[in-house]
Amino acid sequence: MTWIVAFIAAALAFGALDAIWLGWAGDNFYRPRLGDILADSFRMGPALVFYTAYIAAIVWFAVRPGLAGGIGQAALNGALLGAICYATYDLTNQATLRQWSTTVTVADIIWGAFATCVAASVATFAAQRLA
Repeated sequence: MTWIVAFIAAALAFGALDAIWLGWAGDNFYRPRLGDILADSFRMGPALVFYTAYIAAIVWFAVRPGLAGGIGQAALNGALLGAICYATYDLTNQATLRQWSTTVTVADIIWGAFATCVAASVATFAAQRLA
């Protein structure tokens, strides 16, 4: 039951944060900097695969240690996981695409660290209290 609560809590927290961020940043931040390389419309299939895998990674790499070491441990591991995952995506794009904004890379890494930190903390708290 602990893992189900943690997964649901992480999904709700990360999903809500990411929906707010992407709702604003899509047109206001990404499109002006990335332009034509963005898809015309959102593709739900790949997004669901990403979110399922990423939430599972948050639970395994941040919440699981957080249940043993406390919410601070979950927050730290979440921030590190988020920064590393988002850096992997953005820096790979910067290395392989003709045009990729350094501003997007920096903002994404900060966003990934923040959102994953919060989701891991919320999920750890929920798992400790509800499971």
